[in-house]
Amino acid sequence: MNLSRLDLNLVVALRALLEERNVTRAGQRVGLSQPAMSAALSRLRRHFGDDLLARVGGHYELTALGQVLLDRASTAYDLLERLFASQADFDPATESREFKLVASDYAVAVFGTELARVVHQEAPGIRLRFAQTPTTVVDATDSLLSTTDGLLMPHGVISDFPATDLYQDRWVFLVAEDHPSVGDRLTREDLARLPWVTYQRTYDAPAVRQLGMLGIEPRVEVSVDSFQIIPLLVSGTRRIALVQARLARLLAPLAAVRAVEPPYEAVPLSEALWWHPVHTHDAAHIWLRETAARVGRRMAHEPAG
Repeated sequence: MNLSRLDLNLVVALRALLEERNVTRAGQRVGLSQPAMSAALSRLRRHFGDDLLARVGGHYELTALGQVLLDRASTAYDLLERLFASQADFDPATESREFKLVASDYAVAVFGTELARVVHQEAPGIRLRFAQTPTTVVDATDSLLSTTDGLLMPHGVISDFPATDLYQDRWVFLVAEDHPSVGDRLTREDLARLPWVTYQRTYDAPAVRQLGMLGIEPRVEVSVDSFQIIPLLVSGTRRIALVQARLARLLAPLAAVRAVEPPYEAVPLSEALWWHPVHTHDAAHIWLRETAARVGRRMAHEPAG
């Protein structure tokens, strides 16, 4: 494939056509007339050797190849947009820009709020947008990082991408304040017999793997895709849950729960900011990473729960 022969404007047209599935609406979306968008569709059809949009009755539907290209076109567009938005110089006090960070609700609550405070004070024109980490993060890391400015995730889940270390956290168990059979500490037998609330994402695997290595099989009664909901699902029940100590301290006033130490040496959580190499030398992204690292260093001097 000779990229020098391709018109990159076709990426814009392709994305609009596949998402709108209508030539007129796609043209309006990107500022092209209906004849100009029709011409772009003809060029795309010749390039791919496929109709991409097939008329069915009074509307268009994506062909099989069009369906494949739908997500790829969006990814390519986002990557090109970020590539050509790269800057040699960046002044946070005067610039206006949005940074998109992918993170769990835990990372947003514990770290994202602190980062947002600093950005608010030092860079009034900068916007932060946090998006929930998808379940495909491990299998499609390159695609995810190429379309965002960073991923907040602990070490031990992904690798082979640049990262900035932020802070450490540790694991504690939550139990109801009035739990009928748990005193000041849990036993390994408690972990096997009591019902659990768990975070259902796959990338909490390091903590789960450690339990498996100890021969502990959690009896999961409730699973949820939000760390912040877990204390409410533990309160007033016999359930237990493994959560981060910083989050447990933050949410303590919201539910009648208490934290107890694990009955084993739990592997600590080391949070990091991961990014795609395409961002490495971008001045704006360098500022973002340095600011995140500074916030992380400040948090490192605070006790983790």
